[in-house]
Amino acid sequence: MNRYLKLVHMEIHRFRYVMAGLMAVTLLFQTVPMIFKLSQEVSFRQEAALKGAPVPGTPFFPSGKLSFAWAMFNTQFWFIIPILICIAALALYVFLIWYRDWIGRSTFVYRLLMLPTERRNIYLAKLTAILVFVFGLLAFQLLLLQLETLIFNMIVPADMREASPFADAISANQALPVLLPHNLAQFLMGYGLGVIAVLIVFTAILIERSYRRIGILYAILYMVACVAAFLMPLLTLGFESPFAYLYPGEIFVIELAVCAIIAAVSIWLGFRLIAKKITV
Repeated sequence: MNRYLKLVHMEIHRFRYVMAGLMAVTLLFQTVPMIFKLSQEVSFRQEAALKGAPVPGTPFFPSGKLSFAWAMFNTQFWFIIPILICIAALALYVFLIWYRDWIGRSTFVYRLLMLPTERRNIYLAKLTAILVFVFGLLAFQLLLLQLETLIFNMIVPADMREASPFADAISANQALPVLLPHNLAQFLMGYGLGVIAVLIVFTAILIERSYRRIGILYAILYMVACVAAFLMPLLTLGFESPFAYLYPGEIFVIELAVCAIIAAVSIWLGFRLIAKKITV
């Protein structure tokens, strides 16, 4: 366990500057436009109040007052950009977390594979690091929402604002419900599928590293087979069809079983490849 934790620390330490950069980009892209938009709107309303002109409401915000949900709705474009940047960076690093060991300085992978620890700990450490990065950015986003709420309350005078539930503020922004689903089942399903996707990619990379040129073909076939296995129950059993032989709940259970099998096979094959096939 101690060696596994050291490997996890090493992987996190190698990504720390990129992680800090992603957090900084997210902070700047989300807070600066919000400050600008709120300052502009407050100035406009104060000028309208001096002229005696009423401020009409909108279909989404009929009261005409400002709420945090209003701020999230009107700055959602600036939320989407850093979220897409973070997703792209982490998706790329799922590959780089392995390949940088082969293409890095002095073929670092040779020393990594010769460490006095079970090789599956290397696999688990890289998987754990990816999960730490994902949930670390998710936690940072939650903290950032609290900061943005504070900014909103500091800029908007009390007579111009109205309270809005935190859930409504998240729903008002099209990007956030994808990251922060409203119920636990959606959260587990969404991030569970993400973990399975990472496992499939990890195993495909190890297949390619084990068999080199022909391994590229094997890796592609493996990923295609996993996607086909995932889609087969949905396509063949008629998940959304009213004439399906099975109930939707039963098809969902079958799909969960297929996902569990894909994850188990990916982990087993990944462990076997890194222990038996990849040599130094």
